[in-house]
Amino acid sequence: MLIRELLQSKPLTFSCELFPPKAGADLARADEVVEQTARLAPDFISVTYGASGNTSHNTLRMARHIEEQNCTALAHLTCVSATRADIGVRLDASVQNVLALRGDLPEGETRPRDACFQHADALVREIRAHGGFCVGGACYPEGHVESASQEEDIAYLKQKVEAGCDFLTTQMFFDNNVLYRFLYKLYAKGIAIPVLAGIMPVTNKKQIARIVRLSGTSLPPRFQNILDRFGGDSASMEEAGIAYATEQIIDLVANGVRGVHLYTMNRPDIAGRIMANLSHILGKTE
Repeated sequence: MLIRELLQSKPLTFSCELFPPKAGADLARADEVVEQTARLAPDFISVTYGASGNTSHNTLRMARHIEEQNCTALAHLTCVSATRADIGVRLDASVQNVLALRGDLPEGETRPRDACFQHADALVREIRAHGGFCVGGACYPEGHVESASQEEDIAYLKQKVEAGCDFLTTQMFFDNNVLYRFLYKLYAKGIAIPVLAGIMPVTNKKQIARIVRLSGTSLPPRFQNILDRFGGDSASMEEAGIAYATEQIIDLVANGVRGVHLYTMNRPDIAGRIMANLSHILGKTE
């Protein structure tokens, strides 16, 4: 199913994100993660794409396996080092939903001379030219780390939307007010396509330290207190992280957000516990 149709037809969507295994990793385990996540019955499951396309084969493999579970798949696609021929090869008609991203080069590598795409808006246009795909894009409630200001970042985002994005998914955030202010700014700039709120349940203190360093995501005092109090106890941190993510989602839905995208870190058990907490809100009761 095309995700744009799903977003039009449902008052609230809940989706999950997985990442593919690296070359030589356990593909059977990846299939098991897909199957366990699909059994939770999210509205769709997305699969990330490694830097410079180094997991691209496994991205499509996992996306196809998601579709085999009668669940809609969204395959990420990056363009930082890609030619038009590369994009043509990487698009797969069996996976009709694509998240178009610029991506980042691995540390120490330079952009190939024959790479065709400077920014994600050019990739969106290229995918549109192939026809038959629903195209999503990423957005950053606190601004992209490479942008001089949030205003500049939103201007680039508008170019991406005008190129043909059907929906947007946010970078993770831990203060819902950050998202609400961001959505107001998008509305003021005439950006009216659906925006899915990206939520990450934090179950590991070291994990979030790295994410904050790379993404520039800020931590509100309330969340920092949770990390300080429970970060040294893995079981307590897991419970607190699930509770915090659950509370975030309840507040988002209460304030009219119509799409939640859960960054699962390949933990279907965590996703399942959050969905169980929200079963009536998400309309997934039996």
